[in-house]
Amino acid sequence: MPLKLNPKDRKLLLGGAIVFVLMVVGAVVFGGENQNIEAPTTYSTGSGGAKAAYLLLQQSNYDVQRWERPMAELPDASGKVLVIAEPIEAPSRAERERLEKFISDGGHVIATGMFAGIYLPEGGSVPDPVAGMTWKTISALVPSAITRAAPEITLAPQSFWISKKMAVPLYGDGEKAMVVRYSYGKGEVLWWASATPLTNAGLKEPGNMEFFLACLGGRQNQILWDEYVHGYRQSLAASVAHSPVKWLFLQLIIVSLAVLLTFSRRSGPVFPAVAEVRLSPLEFVSTLGGLYQRAGAASVAVDVSYQRFRYWLTRRLGLAGNAPVVEIERAVRERWSLPAEDFVMTLRECESARYHPELPEHQALQLIQKIHNYAVKLKLFPAQEKH
Repeated sequence: MPLKLNPKDRKLLLGGAIVFVLMVVGAVVFGGENQNIEAPTTYSTGSGGAKAAYLLLQQSNYDVQRWERPMAELPDASGKVLVIAEPIEAPSRAERERLEKFISDGGHVIATGMFAGIYLPEGGSVPDPVAGMTWKTISALVPSAITRAAPEITLAPQSFWISKKMAVPLYGDGEKAMVVRYSYGKGEVLWWASATPLTNAGLKEPGNMEFFLACLGGRQNQILWDEYVHGYRQSLAASVAHSPVKWLFLQLIIVSLAVLLTFSRRSGPVFPAVAEVRLSPLEFVSTLGGLYQRAGAASVAVDVSYQRFRYWLTRRLGLAGNAPVVEIERAVRERWSLPAEDFVMTLRECESARYHPELPEHQALQLIQKIHNYAVKLKLFPAQEKH
């Protein structure tokens, strides 16, 4: 028996099918060319992308090309520099072994980011995501051709190097090494705490471009910029399979099934929506508070809240993330009317709290309440005011 559809239902299904096809085609065509992603890929023009650095090398007559094949297929290492900028995938055993041989045979590798150490034959990096929320200017620690080209650089210290067995620290803040260099076989490894110096936003910071070019060596080297670790493949099908586009297909399928089920069951009973239960969120808050209390980590709670407050405040004011308190005070005074002395004192107390592991709980609570009140007053978190 043929299915009889109302003309309005037929138009609805036809329109949904057309939208579905257009979304699939758009995802396939444009999914691999996202220009605003915050990964240091040479295809991205976003602030965290690296297209500017790639074009700079091309226009400066460097022999540079994108590498979109597995690391296990790396070519001969002679005269080659491999750039691994904040990989998003863990390497396989075969890839690590091939990279180790590539370096040992004379290859030069520049690896950046908190997880790049797992690619290296001698990795010793430790993630530090809280410190990496803001950029920091770091100075050279030892004399070398690289540090002579750039005595100071700016980067987000997302990690630091702890292994002192082989690496020579080139840059750091006196306590933590954030750029290191070591030899392995006939080759050499350069590790950076983050890819900031080669990103579109970071390349223009003082010293960063000179540092980046000095790390690459002369123009006689062939530079391979690894895009395989960012999900880019030589074929369109492989790129789609390793990109968020596959999840778009899954979502579209789920939505289509939901539409079909709703259409077929729309004459059934309608149930009222279940009211949201606040018990679970409150239990989570209580559990998290108890964890900080048992660990005696009141200073950590203050630091986390302060870093979030500072991030949104500097972003609202259009300042650099590592702007000093004095500059923040001046910008706040020009834009809002606040009690300057109390505001500055609160910021300084929050900054010094991280260095006081024995910070009393009542004092930590007062500091968190103060910066929360300032955040509400300055409307830094509009979403919170709706609750």
